[in-house]
Amino acid sequence: MTAGVPRPGMPARGSASGRPVMAALDLLGRRWTMRVLWELSHAPAGFRELQRRCERMSSSVLSTRLDELAAARLIALHDDGYRLTSLGRDLVEALGPLNAWSHRWAEALSDTPPGDQL
Repeated sequence: MTAGVPRPGMPARGSASGRPVMAALDLLGRRWTMRVLWELSHAPAGFRELQRRCERMSSSVLSTRLDELAAARLIALHDDGYRLTSLGRDLVEALGPLNAWSHRWAEALSDTPPGDQL
């Protein structure tokens, strides 16, 4: 596994517990990681195509994120470019409820004056 890639059973950023969820949050919280996963959830893409889709991402950051996501077994390189693995597709599906909640949260914040949340 690539050095520095969060993995269950090992300390992660913000937690020494080794809990799988903390390793996952560490990986997903890295700059551009969610964007790469989002783009690949729509269609496979090669390096240059992903860089184009991700606007201002530098090639060095993209290369690092692709290495990390491949080491975490969330993506794999195929003839037609990078693709989500079954674990990667499961992750994107698991994020669906969080996405739905975030929309409800945004709506609640836009409708409620600060201090009136409770």
